[in-house]
Amino acid sequence: MSYQCFNVTHHGAIAHVQLSRPEALNAMNAAFWLELPQCMRDLEASGQTRVIVISSTGKHFSAGMDLAVFSNPKSVPMAGDPGRMAENLRRVVLQLQDTLSALEEVRVPVLVAVHGGCIGGALDMVCAADSRYCTADAYFTIKETELGMTADVGTLQRLPKLMPQGVVRELAYTGRKLEAEEAKALGFVNQVYPNQEAMLEGVMAIAAQIAANSPLAVTGCKEMLNYSRDHSVADSLKYMATWQAGMFRPHDMMKTFQAKATKSQAQFDDLFPVKPLFAE
Repeated sequence: MSYQCFNVTHHGAIAHVQLSRPEALNAMNAAFWLELPQCMRDLEASGQTRVIVISSTGKHFSAGMDLAVFSNPKSVPMAGDPGRMAENLRRVVLQLQDTLSALEEVRVPVLVAVHGGCIGGALDMVCAADSRYCTADAYFTIKETELGMTADVGTLQRLPKLMPQGVVRELAYTGRKLEAEEAKALGFVNQVYPNQEAMLEGVMAIAAQIAANSPLAVTGCKEMLNYSRDHSVADSLKYMATWQAGMFRPHDMMKTFQAKATKSQAQFDDLFPVKPLFAE
C-alpha cells in the first residue's frame, strides 16, 4: 500500500512507518487522519508484521494538528443551527480519537522513535503507542493550551497513566516543553539517544528482539496490559485466566525448549491474517 503521509518499509517481521511530509513539519493534515488507522490495519492484516516502528523525517517529529482540518466547512460547519453544529463537531472529535486509538487496537506492539518537536496532536499519538524512545534534542508539548483550547484526542486521558498526575497537570496548564531527559526520568520515554541514527538503530534492535518471540505470546501481552490499565486487578486476573484457557497451547513453548536445547533461535508461525468477514 502507498500513502500520502507515510513511507513504509519492511525489515523482516518489522514494519517501519515514517512520517513523510518534512516540508510541512509533518503536520497532521486530513490525509493523515484517514491514512494512519488504515496503515495500522494494513500492516497487521497479513499476520506477518510482528512489530511496528513509527519515526519521522525532517527537523521535527511532527508539528501536530494541521488547523486546516478544523477550518474545512465540509467537515466542521461554521454556520447553522448551534445544536447540529455541536453534534457534528463531537462526531469529528470522536473520529479523530479513533484514528490514534488504532495504535492501541492493532494486535502488535507499536514503538515510536521521536526526534525534535512532538507537538500537540503528535503527543496525543505517541501516548497511544506501546513504548516511546527519543533523541536528546526531542521535546514534547501540550500545545493546545497555548492556542486557547483543551487537548481533545488522547493526551489528557493517556498521559496521566504514563506519568505522575501533578506533572501532567503542570504540562497541560502551562503548555511548557517536556525535554528528553525529564521525559526519561519520569518514565514517559524508555531511552534517550544522542541522535536520530543511533535512536533508529537502537529501536530497531528492540523491535527485532520482540519479533523473535512468539507472536501469540506478544499479542497476549499487549491485550492483557491494555486491559489491566483500564480495569481493576481482580477483573484483569479473571480476564487473564479466560484468555489463557482459550489461547494457551504448548506448541510455541515446545519450539522454545527445542531451540534452547540446540542453542538456536526458535522459529514461530505467524498469526493468522485479519480478513473481512466472510472473505474467501
